[in-house]
Amino acid sequence: MTDQRPDSREADIVRILDGYETLMQRLVGAHLPEFMEVAVTMSQAKVLYTVLVAGSLRLSELAGRLGVSLSTTSAQVDRLVELGLLDRHDDPADRRQVAISVTPDGATQLERFRELNSVQLRRLLDRVDDGDLRVVADGLRILSDAAAGSAGDVAIDPTTTGSTAS
Repeated sequence: MTDQRPDSREADIVRILDGYETLMQRLVGAHLPEFMEVAVTMSQAKVLYTVLVAGSLRLSELAGRLGVSLSTTSAQVDRLVELGLLDRHDDPADRRQVAISVTPDGATQLERFRELNSVQLRRLLDRVDDGDLRVVADGLRILSDAAAGSAGDVAIDPTTTGSTAS
């Protein structure tokens, strides 16, 4: 932490958030056709990522993690099951409950999102000069260090339907 005044710090944070939002809008706009090739919506991708990270979830747990109603979650899960991206099975801990997990095809769709993001970021970084590239690397390291230990700090292995803590 630095010794800067709180109002100056808040102004810096607002500038960073504004800059991030601008960056994301530009990236989405520039690569929308590529992202349209992915067979799932952003809402469905959230469901898939949430289940993939957990490995397996009950419907009520998934709704809670997503912060949406059980009926909304059920409809999303039904559609993803129809698409072959999620699987429903008996919960081994309570056979009266149904658990949801990501299928290999679902993991492949998530990997496609990751690949598109990676290609997009590489193209962008190729346009940054060497000195600024080091600044970006330092900034990402600082943000990664700040995020370490947060509740959502997990590494996703797209080749499996489970996850590992990082």
